[in-house]
Amino acid sequence: MRLTFLALALAMALPLHFLFRTLGFQSPCPRLFLKSVARICGAVVSTQGARLKSDVFYVSNHITWLDVPVLAGATGAAFVAQSAIAGWPLIGWLSKLNRTVFVARADRMTIAQQVETLRDALNHHQPIVVFPEGTTTDGQSLLPFKPPLFAVVTPPPRPMMVQPVLIDYRNMVPEFAWVDDEGVGQNAVRLLSRRGTFPVCVIFLDSIDPAAFPDRKAIAAESQKRIADALAASLSRVAIV
Repeated sequence: MRLTFLALALAMALPLHFLFRTLGFQSPCPRLFLKSVARICGAVVSTQGARLKSDVFYVSNHITWLDVPVLAGATGAAFVAQSAIAGWPLIGWLSKLNRTVFVARADRMTIAQQVETLRDALNHHQPIVVFPEGTTTDGQSLLPFKPPLFAVVTPPPRPMMVQPVLIDYRNMVPEFAWVDDEGVGQNAVRLLSRRGTFPVCVIFLDSIDPAAFPDRKAIAAESQKRIADALAASLSRVAIV
């Protein structure tokens, strides 16, 4: 049933998207489609905190592929993703429609080029999301944030803020975490076949002025600290309940 609804949502979104583009307007369809993907998959999304809507570089924890439609629906942002995703059937093509910035995280020789690609994307004034852990986690703790891509805001291409974001699946994290050796297909089947709905809260934390920090490592460390503190607070509330 969910696959049917996803296909219908895509069939409605694509013609409208290309119509907007043909007429020279910015298309709202990628955001609306991804928002519908989250809802069709069962996510009931709420938000907390003051979200910056422009001139912002979002930094988020990463638990599952559902993070992308959840965050995109809440922010309208584009994403930084591993270059391999660009070649995935359908998913890669849809990612490009949402202006995804593809980078080769494992290739240290092209970091400077990746930063310039990201800087160019930010010049289009669309918010960008980066998952600085570089992979999904079990949602109980954070992996060290990788600082190279934070070079895009030291200095930024124009005045902007870095806003840490916590994606909080509450006590449902074990059901959605994409970890270990689980394949893409296995994970998709597991999540799509799950019955009912579930809550997801996107928590926008206090923003960071990159000009107040000496380098990209300091910005990455402060972003990680703020998200880790918010995650610890969330886990404490869940434990009490």
